[in-house]
This record gives sequence, C-alpha cells and structure tokens, in this order.
Amino acid sequence: MFSRYKKTKDSGGAVAVATTPDPNAAPQDGAKPVSVRRPTPVREARAAPQEREKKRRERLQDIKLELHRALLDNLNLAALDTATEADLRAEIQAIAQETLQEKAIVLNREERQTLNQELYDEVKGLGPLEPLLKDDSVSDILVNGPQQIFIEQNGKLLLSDVTFKDERHLMRIIDKIVSAVGRRVDESNPYVDARLADGSRFNAMVPPIAVDGSLVSIRKFKKDKLGIDDLVRFGAFSEEMAVYLQAAVACRLNVIVSGGTGSGKTTTLNALSSFIDDSERILTIEDTAELQLQQSHVGRMESRPPNVEGKGAVTPRDCLKNALRMRPDRIIVGETRGEEVIDMLQAMNTGHDGSMTTIHANSARDGISRLENMIAMAGIEMPLKAMRSQISSAVNLLVQASRLQDGSRRMTSITEITGMEGEVISMQEIFRFQRVGLTPENKILGHFTATGVRSHYSERFKMWGYDLPPSIYEPFRGD
Repeated sequence: MFSRYKKTKDSGGAVAVATTPDPNAAPQDGAKPVSVRRPTPVREARAAPQEREKKRRERLQDIKLELHRALLDNLNLAALDTATEADLRAEIQAIAQETLQEKAIVLNREERQTLNQELYDEVKGLGPLEPLLKDDSVSDILVNGPQQIFIEQNGKLLLSDVTFKDERHLMRIIDKIVSAVGRRVDESNPYVDARLADGSRFNAMVPPIAVDGSLVSIRKFKKDKLGIDDLVRFGAFSEEMAVYLQAAVACRLNVIVSGGTGSGKTTTLNALSSFIDDSERILTIEDTAELQLQQSHVGRMESRPPNVEGKGAVTPRDCLKNALRMRPDRIIVGETRGEEVIDMLQAMNTGHDGSMTTIHANSARDGISRLENMIAMAGIEMPLKAMRSQISSAVNLLVQASRLQDGSRRMTSITEITGMEGEVISMQEIFRFQRVGLTPENKILGHFTATGVRSHYSERFKMWGYDLPPSIYEPFRGD
C-alpha cells in the first residue's frame, strides 16, 4: 500500500482512491474542521522531514514496481536492442503515464521524471545501481543485501541512500549482468565473476552462501586513465620519483608493483606503462581487462573461468605460456596470484626485460616472501636458495603502493633488488614516504624523501642515456 493512497473497491468494481485529509486545507461546506495535534518537541520536528522523505521513497518504489510489471506486459522486449534511446524513453513514458491514469495515481513533475529515469534504468541498465555507475566520484559499489549499498568516494566508505525493493529485485539485476556474459549464478553455483559492458569488475555471491542477502562488489572501470603528471599533482609520489621511474621503465628493469586491495596498483601500473617506447610489442594478461595502454602495438589477453560443466577454463598461466610464443618485447600481467608466477619469473629471466606485474603485499620484503609462497604453492620442488636466486635475478624493482588511513593513496616505497648475500636477497630502498603526523581532520601529514642511497642501476641508466642528477638521491631536509 502507498503511504498517501489507499486503494478501495467501489460498487462498480472500479478502483477509487481515498486520500488522507490535509490538515492545512480549508473545511468544506458542512464538514467539521480536522483537529490536528502538532508535534512540539524539537526532536520530532527534525525527524518529520526525514520520515516524510523515507515514506516518499517507499511510495515511489511501490509505484515503480507496478509500472515495471506493466512495462514487461506492454513492451516489445525483442525490439529493445534495436530501439533508439529516444524512442525507448518515449515508449516507457507513454506506458507509465497510461498506467498511472488507470490506477488514479497522481505524481508531481519531479516524481514523474525520477520514475521515468528509474524505469529506463530497469529496462536498459542495472536498475538502482545505474546512477552510482554513472557517478565518476564513486570508485567501488558494495551491496550487502537489498537494503544496504555502500560506495567508496575519495578513499572512504559511505552508506548510500540507494536501495533495492527486495531480494528478488536484486537477484534480477545480478542475473541480468551474468547472463550477458554467458554465466549463471544460483544455489548450485552461488558465486560468479564477470565484467560489465564498460569494463568494470563485478563479483557476486548469492544465498544460501550469502546469509543476509546477495553480496555484490563492483570495482568501477576508470574511463580516463591517470598519467604520471596527474599522480604527481595529486601527491601520489614526487617529481624525483617520477624521473627515477621513467629511467627504470625505459631502461627495461623488471618491475613489480605491490600493495593491498584498493591501494592503486593497477593505476600505478598504467602510469608506469606510459614510459614504454611506442616501437615495442607489449602483451598484457589479466583476469579482468583494466589496463589502458596507449602504445600502438599491444596484444591484450583475458583469462576466463570454467563454464557450468566445469570445462573451458583459460588460466593466466595458459595465457602466459602462449604469450611467450608471440615474440613479445615486454609482458605485463595485471596481477600475479598463483602458479603463473613460475612462468612470469622465467620470462623476466629469459630476455623479456622490462616486464611488469602486480602482487598483493604490505611491503617490499613481504612481496619477496609472497613470491616464494606462490612458487611453493605451485608445487615446484626447489631449494630455498635456488628459489631466491631465481627471484633476485628476475626482479629488479619493487614499487610499494598503499592506501593510508585517511583514504589517500601514496607510493610509500621504491626498493631495488641488488642480488644475494648468502641465502638472503639483498635490497636497498631508494625513496620512501615519511609520515610526520595528523591534522585535526585526521589527514596524514608527510613528505616523500630519498634515502640518500645511489641507485644500483646508475651505470645502466647512463648507458641508456638517462644520466640522473645526484640531487634526486638527496634526502628531504625540510624548511
């Protein structure tokens, strides 16, 4: 039932609409004035607008549900793919207007516009999620059941006012997404990974595995990639670090970008790839295609999971093995997380200098340990010293990206691998982010500084024509 409209049956079977009396209206002839007790406490007065807005949204949700059913009955679904946006909007508006008149529902202009847009999103888009997907300030959308949708803006999680009608409504949108890429999600297969039409990464888990309603995570695809200049301007790293990284990538050092979830690893990898010469052949391998390389000679590959029969899987390792037969100058793996680490290290060791990848790790030293664990998990029987020797000869540079507690993303460390000392991989940090305190608004204060250690690859830089000035290795002294 709508909060302001109650449907009743008259003697002729037609639907009549009885509205609640308006306390501000003048009394009609012969009618007694309505006595209304007005709330006097301040708390009730403040709560009233919020309660009215909540009821208004609930009312619009109920109306939208009825109109959506009417659309499904009246629209020619087979013609949706060929219809223009203008024609489809006009048809939706006409059907909605006719249905509202039949049900004697009166809406103001703003409510009609909102309803028509939401109905269009239901038919062609992803329903309530569509405004969030169009909002460029939103980087992540996290759905915890139909009534709770969180968004990430500027590195902070916020509860949005967007909701689904119920679990069935949410499941309908999930099915719409996964069926578009030929996948299925139900009780027998309760989780799924997919990619939206715009490239955004989608993951869903449905009941009974998801206890309180379906769980959906969407990592939005950024249409405009951030370059090195943009990241320096935003304070992600310093100009000296940018000069050093340009030399490192151009001189074909093998680079691993490590960091936690949402720390900016892919963004950093995109920015570093801008230093690759346009004449080189690059092959990229990803689970979900997110890299946006600007070079003219790029071959992109994307792995895929098995189908519902458990067949047809193409793993990152399969892609990597084939990539090695395609005469690449560089190989870029979006994320290394399993047994493909073996092939990645082999590629870095056998003439594919300048290759890059990302891993999940909290520091440069943890990144090395993570590589060792992945090799062990791949089932390769190898002495620890031989394993570390393989890593130290393959990887030249570890770039650490971090998301700090205030939501900002920083390149917190650039560390070189210089070789082996006994059975230990030797490393030296070249740049770091030095924290110095917090502002009253809990914003982190700090600065980027060199450690004062000269690069192990200085001679290589010079041979390639990148003679870096000694000043970039000088520690930050402050004012």
